[in-house]
Amino acid sequence: MNDIPEKISAQLEKNPIDWQNVLEETISHFDCSTGTLHFLKPGTSILELQAQKGIPDFLMPKVSAIPIGKGMAGIAAERMKPVEMCNLQTDASGVARPAAKETKVEGSLAAPLIHNGKLYGTIGIAKPVSYDFTEEEISSLMDIGNLICQKIN
Repeated sequence: MNDIPEKISAQLEKNPIDWQNVLEETISHFDCSTGTLHFLKPGTSILELQAQKGIPDFLMPKVSAIPIGKGMAGIAAERMKPVEMCNLQTDASGVARPAAKETKVEGSLAAPLIHNGKLYGTIGIAKPVSYDFTEEEISSLMDIGNLICQKIN
């Protein structure tokens, strides 16, 4: 595992854990402006929003509950692999939902929260500029996700 930034580790040691602070420290660590943290609702295929930063109010109904397989978070959950876009604004793959472009972000990364092969949710981060996340950054976000799983487990 990569070194988890101390500020994120410290947030995960609090009881109770403030998921908003965990997300904001993660967003800050990756020099991003926007992010979401979803947990898988037990017994369903719905990702429920736990924390967010930078999502416009009018998009909240669309991001508050995401079916597995829909949008970047849902596809990351379905594939159990990170999904990245250099520029969400120009994406033509169909992975990003049309409403996602209203966030005005470009470089985006959604990662599944996985521990011992089990899906617990997703974490997403994004920058307001076109950006390709490095393999090291993707691996680091997956490591943060694994730690989050151990705390919600």
